[in-house]
Amino acid sequence: MDASSSSDDSPSKLCQEIYFSVVLVHPLHWMHEAAIKLQKVYKSYRTRRNLPDCAVVVEELWWKALDFASLKHSSISFFNDGKPEETTSRWARARTRAAKIGKGLSKNDKAQQLSLQHWLEAIDPRHRYGHNLQFYYDIWFENENTQPFFYWLDVGDGKEVNLEKCPRSILQKQCVQYLGPKERKAYEVAIKDGKLIYKLTELPVHTPADEKWIFVLSTCGDLFVGQKKKGKFQHSSFLAGGATTCAGRVVLRDGFLKAIWPHSGHYLPTEENFKDFINFLKENNVDLTNTRASYIGERDHSLDHSSSFRMSRNHNMEITMETKALEKDQTIVLVENTYTGDPEELAENRSNDEFSQYL
Repeated sequence: MDASSSSDDSPSKLCQEIYFSVVLVHPLHWMHEAAIKLQKVYKSYRTRRNLPDCAVVVEELWWKALDFASLKHSSISFFNDGKPEETTSRWARARTRAAKIGKGLSKNDKAQQLSLQHWLEAIDPRHRYGHNLQFYYDIWFENENTQPFFYWLDVGDGKEVNLEKCPRSILQKQCVQYLGPKERKAYEVAIKDGKLIYKLTELPVHTPADEKWIFVLSTCGDLFVGQKKKGKFQHSSFLAGGATTCAGRVVLRDGFLKAIWPHSGHYLPTEENFKDFINFLKENNVDLTNTRASYIGERDHSLDHSSSFRMSRNHNMEITMETKALEKDQTIVLVENTYTGDPEELAENRSNDEFSQYL
């Protein structure tokens, strides 16, 4: 179906159409054909929407389409020629993917890139949830298959593999949203008079008690806040898999920071990353007097050594070591545990009710 004849074209449908109708048919000229395709889509939108809105939509579609097409092309399209992949092609494929994961690292030597488990998510054209992809990657790796992983998974020898611990239906359903340059502006936060407000609307950021909200600080010093939706909107969503200075959980009441916790299974921020984030908040005049913040060292997903921090009135960091059950004395206490499953499940197991114990 021609994209210009449909009124409800989505970026994902457009990307898939461009791939199947352009990349597979003319792999050597896919960029040129993609540009022509998007120009046609632009003209169709122009007749249905006013020009300013259309320009924003098409710019986002262009970014998503090229990102999707480049990743898909490097994984699959060379197989259509029926020729063995050359070494130069393999290196080109590796460079494309390394650039995706390492974006932003050069701007901050302390930046954290995606943890290894979630690299698959970033380089997957559909951005399926990294934890789910890992199950299928293990099968592919053990079989020492010569086909590239995503080719094997979607159209090659592994397309019929359906694992009980992660059925295909779940694998295909849980796709993480990766924001484009324009989309992420809706999540960008500024600090004004000690309050966190959205840049676009200038409304204070407020996190409902029954929801989990997350933050990311980019290597350029841009702060983003949004609601977490497991397998759909994660820390990796804000910067499309790019590197961060810090990432974690956050609790805000009408713009005032109540609690921060540098938990991110995608980025695994270090204690130093967290301290840098605290300094960032201080430099921007955020009042941390009544803010509770905890750092959990979870390299290798282990919580057997936990530190908790309390902000005093002079903004100094007082460190106490705790390994007992949570009590009701307004002190952050972390339960000793070793966790080997989905790292994002750690956040799910700590509700906002737990935060309310020490706010």
